[in-house]
Amino acid sequence: MAKTVGVIGGGQLARMMIPAALELGVDIRVLAEAEGMSASIAASAVGDYRDLDTVLAFARTVDVITFDHEHVPQPVLRALVDAGIPVHPGPDALLYAQDKLLMRAKLSELGLPVPDWAAVETPAQLADFLADHGDRAVAKTARGGYDGKGVRVISTPHDVDDWFTALAEDGNGGALLVEELVDFRRELAQQVARRPSGEIVAWPVVETVQRDGICAEVVAPATNSAGHVAEVSEDIAVRIADGLGVTGMLAVELFETTDDRVLVNELAMRPHNSGHWSIDGSTTSQFEQHLRAVLDLPLGATGTLQPWAMMLNVLGGPDGATMVDRYEKAMSEHPTAKFHSYDKVSRPGRKVGHVTVCGDDLDEVAYQARGAAAFFQD
Repeated sequence: MAKTVGVIGGGQLARMMIPAALELGVDIRVLAEAEGMSASIAASAVGDYRDLDTVLAFARTVDVITFDHEHVPQPVLRALVDAGIPVHPGPDALLYAQDKLLMRAKLSELGLPVPDWAAVETPAQLADFLADHGDRAVAKTARGGYDGKGVRVISTPHDVDDWFTALAEDGNGGALLVEELVDFRRELAQQVARRPSGEIVAWPVVETVQRDGICAEVVAPATNSAGHVAEVSEDIAVRIADGLGVTGMLAVELFETTDDRVLVNELAMRPHNSGHWSIDGSTTSQFEQHLRAVLDLPLGATGTLQPWAMMLNVLGGPDGATMVDRYEKAMSEHPTAKFHSYDKVSRPGRKVGHVTVCGDDLDEVAYQARGAAAFFQD
């Protein structure tokens, strides 16, 4: 095959593509933002992903471009396409992962289930939305938010005065996204992969537990999801992948509401935290599948290897330790756990790795996974 995949972004998602690329015999190169990043072992260039000359120079050394994140500017993406470089996912799809207002409008146009929402340009418009929704809502910046950043539960327009000020100072206009505060039973995530020729595969829908806006735990498959929930979740994700022309991995974050609806929350067009369990728990990991998809190779099976898998994120604490510094006791006491370090120095709230346990008894899987992860928490 002799194909080279170029990944823009040197974070842990690029890092976890490397073993999959080695197993497939695919050359992988990374454009990292700085020296010493998570994926530095495969970094063939260091530079600013917002700089067209830097990105073009890197892209001309590979056969296809994909991403560790969705932040590459549209003009840069479109210049790559104009230069004849395959880009997956392409700019027309990535647009909807980069801008939440465009995403909400497109999903509404496609008839997909979303929370009630509005674009608000002024505090007065926001006040009107709040009045119509019980004086509680969720406000989001249209661009740039992740892991709870750029998201606030609000009760008055003054709760986002700083965001309105930033929009005014930007000089380009713009709006905030405001949504109903959904009364949800739990959060779910549905992953699919789509190749350029149109083939799509889906994993089981998973349950995610968020703490302080960051994914803390993932259970695969989601408990009590067989039947309606699984079918609706997969249908939503497939319709989004087809409707937006996504190529590569797509993660759809969902709300299962207390009145038994399934609503779309967020989209990610790349490997996603909710799919890390698949490295140890699925026939084909999301990272291998992403490479297959962007290279337009036949996609792999997505079944689970054991009835249950649980993945816990390991967040950094204040002491600067890495996961590796604490391996010995964790591995000794939890030999069924699989440990994944991102080679990051610890700091509060930073994702420095994850732990996964698979098995046939969910209570035992949860006990082992939480016990193993606890060794890395301060």
